Amino acid sequence: MGFFCFDTSLAQFVRKIHENPELGYEEVETSKLVRTELEKMGVSYKYPVAVTGVIGYIGTGQAPFVALRADMDALSMQEMVEWEHKSKIPGKMHACGHDAHTTMLLGAARLLKEHQDELQGTVILVFQPAEEGGGGAKKIVEAGVLENVSAIFGLHVTNQLALGQVSSREGPLLAGSGFFEAKISGKGGHAALPQHAIDPILAASNVIVSLQHLVSREADPLDSQVVTVAKFEGGGAFNVIPDSVTIGGTFRAFSTKSFKQLQKRIEQVITRQASVHMCNATVDFLQEVKPFFPPTVNDKGLHQFFKNVSGDMLGIENYVEMQPLMGSEDFSFYQESMPGHFSFVGMQNEAHSPMASPHSPYFEVNEELLPYGASLHASMATRYLLDLKTSSPNKSYEKDEL
Repeated sequence: MGFFCFDTSLAQFVRKIHENPELGYEEVETSKLVRTELEKMGVSYKYPVAVTGVIGYIGTGQAPFVALRADMDALSMQEMVEWEHKSKIPGKMHACGHDAHTTMLLGAARLLKEHQDELQGTVILVFQPAEEGGGGAKKIVEAGVLENVSAIFGLHVTNQLALGQVSSREGPLLAGSGFFEAKISGKGGHAALPQHAIDPILAASNVIVSLQHLVSREADPLDSQVVTVAKFEGGGAFNVIPDSVTIGGTFRAFSTKSFKQLQKRIEQVITRQASVHMCNATVDFLQEVKPFFPPTVNDKGLHQFFKNVSGDMLGIENYVEMQPLMGSEDFSFYQESMPGHFSFVGMQNEAHSPMASPHSPYFEVNEELLPYGASLHASMATRYLLDLKTSSPNKSYEKDEL
């Protein structure tokens, strides 16, 4: 199964999603659009799964099963790109390409449905909510809809590769990540009389500096780790010391041991450094709303399979070996339950100026990448099922049903 020509309906669909971004577990209209398209194709599905998720099925309805995943949620930020299909929702934007991911998987569904009689098993389409910190993948796994799946594949758009290029690696690809928020409380007062106050801003400032030492002085230089404080809220006047301030951020590591050590030390540093300045501090790791993401680790066999399929489609010269990144992905929750592979597909148009990175208010999707992603999704699923049947011709799958 190879390329198909650029389809204007794909561009229309991604623009429709882009105009109406929805945050994690709020993807009501987005999932409605997905269901409508699946119904037009005659693709059966389950809904709701994991609050707003949609799980589609194409093929025999019998094992073996292979899954393809796309995330649907947007980010809480204001779009700064001025164009005809700019976000219509103030403070919300598709700034990470999830609108393209959803569209590419729908394009793959169309291809797979057209070739349904050739499928040697069943393709499960995972339209997932809440990747951006909400752990939607975890809820999908917990829903039990992927229990008999032999492998799962995920694609992410990137501005770091040219259109027609793909990138990934075997083993550790993305870091495990968590979030923290701390309230540091002191005693407010007049800025001209600091001796009568207990300054939480000074305490928080020293906390932030000390947190940086966790990586620079305590971590093995060969063991990649990150601690970043990206939130600082406190005070509203130039001449008033506030009663309290709130700081927050993220921490990341590639090993579970390092991740747990960072978590432990973050709490110790915040509470103890605050006490040095006569302040009290409480730390919340927000696991109820932002669960810890495990590292994203690609299965060795699936990575070789991905290189074979993408090489046949795009030419092996368009595969780029990727270095590990400290970014994170909740795709890792799938990989804890089944073999999985995550990769990136390029969209940089060399004829234009460099495109903005994900999570930038200037992020844009090059719509020309949509058929590349759709075809790659469909090819991986089709080839995987065929290879599985070929390698295990005598295996009985009769009891393995949806």
